[in-house]
Amino acid sequence: MTATLSPSECYSITMRVEIPNRVGMLGTVTTAIGAAGGDIGAVDLSGHLKESVLRDITVRARGVDHAHQIIDAVKAVPGVRIVNVSDRTFLMHLGGKIEVRGKIPVKTRNDLSMAYTPGVARVCMSIAKDRKKSFALTTRRNSVAVVSDGTAVLGLGDIGPEAAMPVMEGKALLFKEFAGIDAWPICLGTKDTDEIVRIVKTLEPSFGAVNLEDISAPRCFEIEDRLKAGMEIPVFHDDQHGTAVVVLAALLNALKIVKKRIEELKIVVAGVGASGVACTKIFLAAGARNIIGVDRAGALYKGRREHGNYIKEWFAEHTNPNGERGAISDVIAGADLFLGLAGPGLLTVEDVRKMAKDPMVFAMANPEPEIHPEDAAPHVRIMATGRSDYPNQINNVLAFPGIFRGALDSRASCINEEMKMAAARAIASCVGKDELSEEYIIPSVFNRKVVSEVDKEVSRAAHRTKVAHRTPKNYMEIHLD
Repeated sequence: MTATLSPSECYSITMRVEIPNRVGMLGTVTTAIGAAGGDIGAVDLSGHLKESVLRDITVRARGVDHAHQIIDAVKAVPGVRIVNVSDRTFLMHLGGKIEVRGKIPVKTRNDLSMAYTPGVARVCMSIAKDRKKSFALTTRRNSVAVVSDGTAVLGLGDIGPEAAMPVMEGKALLFKEFAGIDAWPICLGTKDTDEIVRIVKTLEPSFGAVNLEDISAPRCFEIEDRLKAGMEIPVFHDDQHGTAVVVLAALLNALKIVKKRIEELKIVVAGVGASGVACTKIFLAAGARNIIGVDRAGALYKGRREHGNYIKEWFAEHTNPNGERGAISDVIAGADLFLGLAGPGLLTVEDVRKMAKDPMVFAMANPEPEIHPEDAAPHVRIMATGRSDYPNQINNVLAFPGIFRGALDSRASCINEEMKMAAARAIASCVGKDELSEEYIIPSVFNRKVVSEVDKEVSRAAHRTKVAHRTPKNYMEIHLD
């Protein structure tokens, strides 16, 4: 049986309701909301009329249709009138979620003469003599370009650059909130690979790093590879590597519980797109030997021709050592880990029952996972999803703020494999031995220790691998020019 979604904050509404000023009427309204399945939050008094009161009632729903059912239930209460309804998620996005603020006051002519003309000309000429000074004398040292073409936004697909902006703004907000990084959403009105590469390269003088986001596969692989080869600042496709880092961190801790070694695992990966390929690569780098990728045509194996591209050819060459074929239900037998990066309902309870002892299921599709935790729970040892309303949320926000903080602090020229592995180990280390359990294999996204640990270990890895160009002593050198 498929589990029913719980009410969620992202489908919360606030209803302004006019209620007759009689004893018991508020209780009648809240009872109607509860009977309709709504989860009531705040109830605030917003005004008095002659024979009635106005109340703002905040309710969480399971979805848009469910929200309308709750509204209709309140309308059906005799004597009650709904004045207006606000969608709280849309209210949060109204006018955008980020803004630019100055760091210095400009209150006098003296302030103006140093911040802008004529004083700024001296700084410009200093940078012109030595371009590297731009990292010390501009916001570049702490800035990231968040770049998307809107072709693979969340689970929504190709919805265009304008529709991608709320996600890129959200990313920029998280950069600032968790790592103090100034990030700038840049949504491009082109899907042409050559043009995207050209545009992003021309942005290099303004930024310290580039975060690629929500670009469809397999184009995302080529775009990232070409930008990494042609730029002197880090380029990081978070849909690939951020996901891979956090998944590996979760797996490292899960293995401590099930007492297995990564080299011994049979891993089935559903979804061979950007994140599926990146997770597979980091698993292989960590020592995994038996990984089977599954797409809509079934398992990938050497020589398969259906639904192929150059990335899937690479995948088939480096995985599935036993040449297993068939659908998920065929290759899942004996698997220790199922990693879902595809879509809802792909894994059944019968499939889970075929897995090895103490199976681990990471069902990452959002908002609907490949199998609901309620259905899988009796049959798995460890369950993780990408959702915040279940234990073990595997969320990229655990990785990208700290990774970019470490890359910027060390002024790394790239984010290499050693830095990613260091980030995964750092995230895993934030769950203490006394905390580790089946329902807590990955730290909370609000654990502020995570960013500092990832920052520190990524920076160390950058120095170890000789891609760092800044040490704490020369963080900012200013010369009289």
